[in-house]
Amino acid sequence: MTPESTVLMAAYNASMNQKMYAAAARLPHADLTADRNAFFGSILGTMNHLLAADTIWLSRFATHPARYSALAPMLDLPAPSSLTHSFGDYLPSLLAHRHRLDAIVTEWAPQVSAEHLAQTMEYRSTRGDLYRKHFGSLVLHFFNHQTHHRGQVSTLLTQAGVDIGVTDLLAMVPDIEAP
Repeated sequence: MTPESTVLMAAYNASMNQKMYAAAARLPHADLTADRNAFFGSILGTMNHLLAADTIWLSRFATHPARYSALAPMLDLPAPSSLTHSFGDYLPSLLAHRHRLDAIVTEWAPQVSAEHLAQTMEYRSTRGDLYRKHFGSLVLHFFNHQTHHRGQVSTLLTQAGVDIGVTDLLAMVPDIEAP
């Protein structure tokens, strides 16, 4: 990870989350909550998992020695106790939390420096296990995890008859002008 790729991934994830929620809003509630034999059951179950994981990771990142001002609100949120924590059974409930997290990530990303990414970060899992890992790799995991599960939601939406549209990161990678 680099500071530039952190900013790019924050913008990409906010944009893709917006597309995902807009696509999901085209389905009736029953279709969003139907068990689709996915790892987290339903479309909303998978979207809830993303919110839980993002909340957990951003709360951990808020304890980074850099003490990012953008992540300060995360210290006031109760951290989910599991990756299946529910933020509600209705899309508008999830969307409100998604907007809040995406705004925090978008504000946080430009605060991340190369020095921060090179540091080691210590954190505890939801089970209480202690880990010490390279912060840049944790940031990479944070964004990759979102992409992975959004891909699952995209598949579930397609199976339900809703096309989310282009989701490739390449669409957001800026062109470089020739010298």
